[in-house]
Amino acid sequence: MSEYTRFACECRGPGVPLPEFDAFAELNQYRRKLLQLGLIGMNANGIGFGNVSVRNGATNNFYITGSGTGGMAELSPADCAKVVSYSFEKNWLQYEGSAIPSSESLTHAAVYQSDANAGAVIHCHDLRLWKALLHEAPATSAAVEYGTPEIAYEVMRLFEKTNVRSGKIVVMTGHEGGLIAFGKDLEQAFTVIIRSAKTSSSRGDVNGTSGIPLLQQ
Repeated sequence: MSEYTRFACECRGPGVPLPEFDAFAELNQYRRKLLQLGLIGMNANGIGFGNVSVRNGATNNFYITGSGTGGMAELSPADCAKVVSYSFEKNWLQYEGSAIPSSESLTHAAVYQSDANAGAVIHCHDLRLWKALLHEAPATSAAVEYGTPEIAYEVMRLFEKTNVRSGKIVVMTGHEGGLIAFGKDLEQAFTVIIRSAKTSSSRGDVNGTSGIPLLQQ
């Protein structure tokens, strides 16, 4: 288990690096964009933040970036894991590959389980956008910590009780700066983040700016 994960995980198979999967090039393409905008990366303590996943076909299985890889400029398939089974109740998942799945894997699983049309999920950080959306977009309870089964249940609750399917973005209230965006693919999920930042900027929220450098130019 990674020092950053809060769930039990079990490797299925020999634990060798994954072969290159269909959406791998797209995953790296959008990771580069997120990294350039500071939406994923490494914090002052040297800890990587942010993660990206893509659904595996019509199943609830998905490929996700490995734990602690947020600050890496480029990933190889060896830096990703394929989540093939999970249990929110048991706080457990099973994966394939040589990388430990991201600490937010159960949160990604909750999105895929809740929305059959979701093909990609991005968990990123932008403090100003988080503040702007805190009382505007569907938000998890402040009492719920990230990387736990409780945050997964919160995400599923939002799918049941709010319009999150249309807005496609979630504010992680108890995880300062944390946002979850999703879409049919990574292009749409990424566009959701940029659109949200542009909208908050045009309204003059948080002094009219987003932490996203692109929108301050």
